[in-house]
Amino acid sequence: MFYTADRAEFAEGTFLPEEQSLIEGAAREIGRLLERMEAGEDRKKLEEQVRRADRLATIGQLAAGVAHELNEPLGNILGFAQLIEKTEGMGEQVGLDLKKIIDAALQGRQIIKNLLLFSRQAPAIRKPLDVNALALECQTLFSARCAKGEIALGLQLADSPALIQADASQLKQVLVNLALNAIQAMPAGGALTLRTSIDEMSGRVVLSVIDTGIGMGEEIRRRIFDPFFTTKDVGEGTGLGLSVVHGIVSAHDGDIHVESEPGRGSTFSIAFPRCRDLTASGECKP
Repeated sequence: MFYTADRAEFAEGTFLPEEQSLIEGAAREIGRLLERMEAGEDRKKLEEQVRRADRLATIGQLAAGVAHELNEPLGNILGFAQLIEKTEGMGEQVGLDLKKIIDAALQGRQIIKNLLLFSRQAPAIRKPLDVNALALECQTLFSARCAKGEIALGLQLADSPALIQADASQLKQVLVNLALNAIQAMPAGGALTLRTSIDEMSGRVVLSVIDTGIGMGEEIRRRIFDPFFTTKDVGEGTGLGLSVVHGIVSAHDGDIHVESEPGRGSTFSIAFPRCRDLTASGECKP
């Protein structure tokens, strides 16, 4: 608070004692008001987190139940279709139809696997894993697809081994899901970068997937990890990919952070606790 015009200072300062007392009282009231506002906002955020956790837990239980119930009939469909496929004398059209059945069953089995991962029902085998090696493997996996889509695929690796304690197959699925989403976000080409780094301050290994694609706004970014939420056309996505990513990252004591703006691409950064030393048997020291 201040005067808009120059005034001679009093012995007590710029303000008279009565004015100073009024200012201090107003400041206290404003401070209390701000504290109440911040407390209210924090309470709303906490309530939203609790509701989200309850909702995810309920959906996870439902997903696990559905997945287990579908496993047996889907296995029978796949098994009998593969047996029929070996029958001699089938017409060409029958063979093509059987292939469609088998492909659909395999896709259904992958969805069930995703459901089990989302609900954390699938067993995890955690061993020391070098995230640098994982990024190299995924670069090889996507190099042809990126070249076809006129996407420049770059790799930026940490100077030293970026070791974490993780299930290699699950972490590969995380990176594959993020890379596929990035590629699909660049229909007219662009650049995809896989980056690994070590944050010495926090003791965490950071894996980033960076694209120059279409990006997304705040409203979509807040919902991307919700189960079955997708912006893709029907038949192009189930809305489980990023939910599975979030579940796997959380199960590995990791954090995931997303930065994105429409037309300016997206960056997904995942941080895991670093494995600094190994035991004689090759396991991470606690």
